[in-house]
Amino acid sequence: MLFQPGNAQTQGPPDSLNIKRLNAVAITAGVGYVGSMSALYGLWYSDYESTSFTFFDDSDEWLGMDKAGHALTSYQISRYGYGILRWTGLEERKSMWWSSGVSLLFLTNVEVFDAYSKGWGFSWGDFAANVSGAGLFVGQELLWKEQRMMLKFSYSESGLATYRPELLGSSSLEKIFKDYNGQTVWLSVSPGSFMNENTVLPEWFCFSFGYGAQNMLGGSFNPEFNEADELLPVLDPYRQFYLSFDVDLTKIKTNSRFLRTLFSTFAILKVPAPTVEFSNGNARWHWLYF
Repeated sequence: MLFQPGNAQTQGPPDSLNIKRLNAVAITAGVGYVGSMSALYGLWYSDYESTSFTFFDDSDEWLGMDKAGHALTSYQISRYGYGILRWTGLEERKSMWWSSGVSLLFLTNVEVFDAYSKGWGFSWGDFAANVSGAGLFVGQELLWKEQRMMLKFSYSESGLATYRPELLGSSSLEKIFKDYNGQTVWLSVSPGSFMNENTVLPEWFCFSFGYGAQNMLGGSFNPEFNEADELLPVLDPYRQFYLSFDVDLTKIKTNSRFLRTLFSTFAILKVPAPTVEFSNGNARWHWLYF
């Protein structure tokens, strides 16, 4: 299955609905949904006691990094889903609404998992972040029929997960998802997409604005001891803001269907580039930051 999420209209999707493709997508999506829900439950929730449905205000946790992650995930699921549905020949508006709807359904189910897990609950803040991510995708499709701004992700291991592996991850894969200290969420904007065809800036060139946080060993506060009753270091959590360059891989013109698919698949990742970090009232230069 070869497709270009979020930019499928540029590669000539079928003029009419291909029922075989749509059925294949529906079956694959159903199996993927069940599999991903099962994997997510095993990764996040299996070690926690179940409880009755509860609500939870987590607006002060992780310095907002979890909310940024929710918006990123919602946006990217919408983008990928749109490209797949356009590949089936489903018309643009239906593809847009279905992909964003599935994105919200998937992430709302995650909130339901939270609602029935002890120590968590259904978070309206998370739900709002999910809506904002899908809304960013839908809004751009309605305005421009293309994505001129993209939410992206990068990760660099922080080294802090060793203090609380149960919470921040013990394996490399778990750390990518659980250790908010190592995550950065980016908004990459293509200025060339807002200009006429004679602009010197190519559409694939982007300015990227990043957000991260550091020194977090707990959600709303850093505990004194970890789960093994070991004394934890005293750390002062702080926010990080970044200004960098990026490449929108989906806007690189190529006649290769394979490359279009490859570029769209990895477009979720911020391209490593020179970056300025603003944190704790200081500016710090990174020759290459990811």
